[in-house]
Amino acid sequence: MTNLENDPRPLFIRALDQAQELITTTGPDDLDLPTPCTEYDVRTLLGHLLTVAARIDLALNGGDPLAIPVVTTGVDDVPAAWKERRVALDTTLTDDSVLGRICKLPWATLPGAAAIGAYTGELATHAWDLAAATGRRDALDDNLASRVLPMVRQFVPADQRGGHMPFGPVVEVAADVAPYEQLAAWQGRQI
Repeated sequence: MTNLENDPRPLFIRALDQAQELITTTGPDDLDLPTPCTEYDVRTLLGHLLTVAARIDLALNGGDPLAIPVVTTGVDDVPAAWKERRVALDTTLTDDSVLGRICKLPWATLPGAAAIGAYTGELATHAWDLAAATGRRDALDDNLASRVLPMVRQFVPADQRGGHMPFGPVVEVAADVAPYEQLAAWQGRQI
């Protein structure tokens, strides 16, 4: 990969790594736990994370991410399925031209660099959902959240919620709460 000044891939890879660590260390006893993402329990959230990995790879390769359901179901070994999707996505990310490709996303049409940035925010937020649900918030990379928060605020404006922008209203929190709590609150999560 080229080390480009505004290249979103290194941060995205950190978000992928963090999600992967949480996914591979989630146990069978965790699957029915509720998550802060109210429509998902842990099992459903894991299925959605599988979809996210597949959708971004498909979008970056010119496909329609809406061809994949919001939640991947019927997978017996989620960590193995994640790793397969991750291998494909990592291969896609090695091509520098991916940054300029126009990608159709479920909520917008964006250049690849912006799409990668948007999905970095989604991965980081869902990592918080998974960590919060399974009692592992200490496993989160606060520096990642600090870097992702401004991007999420840009891509998910406070006044455009609902419909194709599937986030609840911003939850007000103190300015000094941890970066992940700020990120989760911006995405409409009760912390």
